[in-house]
Amino acid sequence: MVKKVIGLLGSPLPEGNTAQLLARALQGARDAGCAVELIPVTSLDFQGCQEKFFCQDHETCILDDDMQQIYPKFVDMDSLILATPVMTMGIPGTFKSFIDRFQVFFMAKYHRKQPLVSPKKKAGRNGLFICISGMDIPEVFVGVKLTVRAFFDIIDCQYRDELLINDMDRIKDIRTRPDLLDAAYKKGFAVGASLVASGQSPEKS
Repeated sequence: MVKKVIGLLGSPLPEGNTAQLLARALQGARDAGCAVELIPVTSLDFQGCQEKFFCQDHETCILDDDMQQIYPKFVDMDSLILATPVMTMGIPGTFKSFIDRFQVFFMAKYHRKQPLVSPKKKAGRNGLFICISGMDIPEVFVGVKLTVRAFFDIIDCQYRDELLINDMDRIKDIRTRPDLLDAAYKKGFAVGASLVASGQSPEKS
């Protein structure tokens, strides 16, 4: 059965530098033999977490918005490629609100001790993190990496690899750096190849 890789775009620019890197990574995963799906977060209609705590006792959120269609995708996926720019030493606000809505997974895993992702599925789920920063300063990726690592842990996806690119204020257009686009492709291909080689059969939720 074909493995599924989700590409999660945190940038508000659908054709910007981050999006182009993600597209190359997803092409790599596709060429490795996986099915891929792109989810541009800013195209979704959802609210930030309202702390209603409905998810303490239920496998979903009380808020009826686009997140209701997102949760099953993140249960069923086999791996994730997440791409975002750095904004104010962190991830963009809308993308952070999206991640915060995964309290549904957090409560299931840590509060009820009943993770939404099965141990068999979890064992083969890999995460690739792609991130760009305009600035070229020390520790510019520290904040975003902490957030992304926490998110990967909550959704039971192993943080396996990363592509961190700084100094984009000087580079400006990622198309002038085919080496970086090639790096994204190769890392995406590795994610897909690992899934195909594992022979793990995806389970239905």
